[in-house]
Amino acid sequence: MIQTKGLTGAQTMLRVLGKMGVERIFASPGSEWSPVWEALAEPGVEGMPIYMSTRHEEVAVGMASGYAKATGKLPAVMIHTTVGALHATMGMRGALHEQVPMVVFTGESIGFGEDEGPDVGGQWLSHLADMGGPAKLVDHTVKWSFGVNTKSILPATIQRACQLAMAAPRGPVFVSLPMEYLFDKMTKDVPSDMEFAPGATADPKGIEELAQMLAGARKPVIIAEDSGRTAKSVECLVEIAELLGSPVVETRSTGSLNFPRTHPLHSGYDPKEILKGGADVIFLLSVIAPWHPASVTPVPGAKVAMLDENPLRAEIPYYGYQTDLRLTGEIESSLEHLLAAVKKKVSSGDSERKQRATELAKKNDARRKKWREDAMALASQKPMDTRWVAHELSQVLPRDAIVVEETITHRMAVHRYLDALTPGSFFSGCIGGLGTGLSTALGVKAANPKRPVVCLIGDGSFNYDPAPAVFGAVQEHNLPMLVVMFNNQGYLSQKSGVPKYYPDGWAVKSNNFSGLHIVPCPEYSTIAKAFDGYGEKVEEPSEVRKAIERGLRAVAGGQLALIDVRLKPVAEITERGEG
Repeated sequence: MIQTKGLTGAQTMLRVLGKMGVERIFASPGSEWSPVWEALAEPGVEGMPIYMSTRHEEVAVGMASGYAKATGKLPAVMIHTTVGALHATMGMRGALHEQVPMVVFTGESIGFGEDEGPDVGGQWLSHLADMGGPAKLVDHTVKWSFGVNTKSILPATIQRACQLAMAAPRGPVFVSLPMEYLFDKMTKDVPSDMEFAPGATADPKGIEELAQMLAGARKPVIIAEDSGRTAKSVECLVEIAELLGSPVVETRSTGSLNFPRTHPLHSGYDPKEILKGGADVIFLLSVIAPWHPASVTPVPGAKVAMLDENPLRAEIPYYGYQTDLRLTGEIESSLEHLLAAVKKKVSSGDSERKQRATELAKKNDARRKKWREDAMALASQKPMDTRWVAHELSQVLPRDAIVVEETITHRMAVHRYLDALTPGSFFSGCIGGLGTGLSTALGVKAANPKRPVVCLIGDGSFNYDPAPAVFGAVQEHNLPMLVVMFNNQGYLSQKSGVPKYYPDGWAVKSNNFSGLHIVPCPEYSTIAKAFDGYGEKVEEPSEVRKAIERGLRAVAGGQLALIDVRLKPVAEITERGEG
């Protein structure tokens, strides 16, 4: 029993969150949260979450996302009503698609000053109220959205919101709390102090069938995108792949490190390229979109099996992938059971599988060697190429570093060259939208204050991120991190599509591409200095490694660091490539 009867709604909120294991509240609230601020000041209350002000709603949600990804724990978010909720929708939508748990709260008014008790203020009618309240405004960007409509259910609703966020498939939930109830005394205790139920393991018969398919395959291929959220999941996948002699390929959109990138069976980041060699069984492991178009399986006649916590992807309007076996289950426990089943069916001394693994190792080693050679050949090229920058970064990145990536155009180079990263040390900073990379990195840093955190970001992405709010939070909470900007002075996506669709069109003939440039290019490095940080612009290829080392030293000394690396401008790029 969580005792909340007689407490204010604000006191109740904090106590229930603490009992549900919430350790951090990331906040960018408005004046409606005065009762909570008063409750936070109450002395002698044990188990209270740590409250962290973030100065912007998108930063609050992004930090919560990074924190949840890095810890697996449930964070809470407090943001301003209505307009603040709308600011946060992009980040919440990303968390929904990435299946990142968080409980997001806004305030609300339902009495507009007409009830007895503290006056909530005239701003509600004049500026802050919409039909249906904030819960209606955001309901398509979260897995569950509700406006508390009577004080008697407030305590249990907060508890239920926590449980829903952590239930498979995990994701953000949204609750609006009327300001009147935050002042008022509660009439009910929360009936139970339930822990989160673990995600269900996939059906045992289905796991047995999947093991049989993989063991009986002549040329199995494993495609993994976001299965590496725990170290155990990675370990299990390594054993399964080694038993099968199967290549493991990640996708361009991978959000976590799913498989050691220097492992002999790691086969790159292009599923279609690997599947050109044929496959009779394709195992999709926590993958949204392994190829395009969805309806055309790259290998005709191949069987396709899928394991995911959310395989039907109800949040996506279309999902036309072939699936001969679809398993729903929590990834780590399901992989543990799959490994046990595969071990019973596959001999570790199978010569055919060993030969297949040997051949794959040769191909994969040759591919990685060529990538390195390609990068080294660019050592003196100016303006710089992305591949050289990623290579140099890989040479100086500390072994315990955590990388958060929001580069988009440069993502393949990041994947290919940062190959020494370990499980739990890589996270994507966005899905389908820009503006959360810096915040995600800051949330990861809040979860790992003693480890170096490096945010890799394009200049286009940087212009979407609320950088002043993030850098202010870095300074306020003493969470220094390194930001490396891949600066090509524009949006390559604005240019790359036009030649594809109109190769002989006016834009190509005249080299006139609308919306392409981010010019004049500002001195981004000076922004860090405004927050007592270290900033540096790098234009010489030979200076990249030294500049990153200087940035890392600044971070170790407690400063934010921003290294602005000037690449070949998009205006000079004739076609879309790895650079």
